[in-house]
Amino acid sequence: MNVTDEELAKAAARGDRAAFSTLLDRCYDRMFHLAFRLTGSRAEAEDLTQDICAALPAKIARFDGKARFTTWLYRVVVNAAHDRRRRQATHMRAADGWGSWEIARREADAETAERIDWLTVAMRGLPDDLRDTLALVLDDMTHAQAAEILGVSEGTVSWRISEVKQKLRTQRQEEDRA
Repeated sequence: MNVTDEELAKAAARGDRAAFSTLLDRCYDRMFHLAFRLTGSRAEAEDLTQDICAALPAKIARFDGKARFTTWLYRVVVNAAHDRRRRQATHMRAADGWGSWEIARREADAETAERIDWLTVAMRGLPDDLRDTLALVLDDMTHAQAAEILGVSEGTVSWRISEVKQKLRTQRQEEDRA
């Protein structure tokens, strides 16, 4: 006996899993092809079709049999595609402006990384006592803490940092001139 899609849909709506499975076997390819035409992307169509299949058990209970099942199912697919487009458009509107913010953030990060790289190279040219002092202060230590670790006075640490700034400023100016 040849069972129609409409009969299978009504049985599936009553909880008949075998009817639902048969119906899905019959209609899956058609749903996917329509989803593909609506989205233009294989991956999007696959996602959309899977989302529809996951929601179909709840939706099929609303199938009233007034239209052919395929007509009803196509309407479900079209509505799901429209919903997805609306969500994507809402997401894009919400994200609008974040792109330029992200570009600026990345540029700032790149600039910071460039400065850190320059400082790392420049520190290699400093005398050991100045380099050690700077490394500790850059590691968020107070002058008092650095002094204790280095076994010198706090004033010596402050003087060394002043010397480092002067040497690095001079080095940077020479590099900029070159």
